[in-house]
Amino acid sequence: MKRIDLVFRTVGERTSELALELAKTNIRPDRVFIFENIRPFSETVQKQLKLNHNCDIVVYMDADCLILENMRPFLESNESPYVDCFVQDRFRGAIHCGVHLTRIDLVDAMRRVSPPINDLAYVLRPESRLRNLAMQANGWKKSFKNFFILHDHFQRACDIFAKYALRELRSRTKKQRLRLDTAMQKWGDDTDFVIARAALAHANRSVPPEASASEQHAYIRELPRVALEETRKMPPASQKPLLRSEVEKRAHEVSKNRPSSQKPKVFGLGLSRTGTRSLTAALQILGWDCLHYPTDEQTFKDLSAGKGLFQFLNIWDGLTDITAAPYYAQLDANYPGSKFILTVRDTGSWLRSANNHWTGRDPFAPAETDAAQSHMKIRRLLRAATYGCYEFEPTRFRWVFEQHRLNVERYFQKRSEDLLVIDICNGEGFEKLAPFLGVPEPIQPFPHKGFRLSEQINQERSHSASPIDHEDDASEFEVND
Repeated sequence: MKRIDLVFRTVGERTSELALELAKTNIRPDRVFIFENIRPFSETVQKQLKLNHNCDIVVYMDADCLILENMRPFLESNESPYVDCFVQDRFRGAIHCGVHLTRIDLVDAMRRVSPPINDLAYVLRPESRLRNLAMQANGWKKSFKNFFILHDHFQRACDIFAKYALRELRSRTKKQRLRLDTAMQKWGDDTDFVIARAALAHANRSVPPEASASEQHAYIRELPRVALEETRKMPPASQKPLLRSEVEKRAHEVSKNRPSSQKPKVFGLGLSRTGTRSLTAALQILGWDCLHYPTDEQTFKDLSAGKGLFQFLNIWDGLTDITAAPYYAQLDANYPGSKFILTVRDTGSWLRSANNHWTGRDPFAPAETDAAQSHMKIRRLLRAATYGCYEFEPTRFRWVFEQHRLNVERYFQKRSEDLLVIDICNGEGFEKLAPFLGVPEPIQPFPHKGFRLSEQINQERSHSASPIDHEDDASEFEVND
């Protein structure tokens, strides 16, 4: 049995007491460390990295998260160095933030990273910045998992204000701004939303876009005081102790938009550069925890066995990219009742993108770490299985691309309910994907990732073309074969 430490961070949120109680029930930690009223968050991060852990996994969580399902079975089974948890956010729908499952060797690696100086990414997201640097140094990849967690529900006025003033600073890119603006279109006139709008406006007035990292850090330091002053002028949010009955009622309302616990497996059959990362992110938002091109040693062993069986599918909901594409018939047989999604793209633009993508990606490049070595072995195997070659060859690639679509559509021609063909690169998104999976369209824009034409899509389809950025992290899903 794995040993789990819980690091619980609170600044006095209304949810703090119940959040800790629920976390103890649903994580069953061996030890609990509590950090109270330490600001700014960068100081919390530095203090928590000095803890003396004797465990396998550290769960870092904030007091604005109410965990409503048993996470312990997943913690026992998962081997990923880092899993960011998708939650049900009061203001922005399904996002990943607030609860972070971190393997102890990654925690140790984070300790060895010196905090960057005058680094805006560190100022805005200190924990994420250190974690990303540590993961990059070790060749590790992050994973994402949906749990039934309510985030930012039932908060005090001053906490909402402080959080959304910071949210304004974190939303000063086209992608993040579109995410926030799209979510705000669904906001009503409840007190919580009035406070959040006021906070966004205050930060916008107080901190110009050209402000330096040190200037933004100074504003963040003053936010607790500013939030108290500003919210005295507003209608008060609830200050009463939070009752379980309130949480249960809200959980019932939110659960109506979540997929059934008996949801089918989902496999993305599109070749690389057809929107497979975008599809993976979109499936996460809809409630399907899928892996995009996993490169660990166990996956290599599963691929090498040639049976179309993957150990990780015991705890994950599906798979995308060329790890799945050549094996759709076996996956269909091994995982009956599954749904299949074929991402497609104009052949000419795909060939140009594939050429750019393969350039500089030597399948025989030296591997300096065990993780990199596994990645190289999988790269070689899947290039051979999918394309029949190791290097980009346009005639061969054109034939494989067109034949793959023909073969998949022919295979499912009498089972149209099991196959969705979607052109994400041309702007198709949740309006096709959500009905296919039988769930409502989310409030977020569709997470287009990695396309040069995305700016054009942003202009023409303002509700369907923005990457989902990590809540505490500016990076995107990994770019792989």
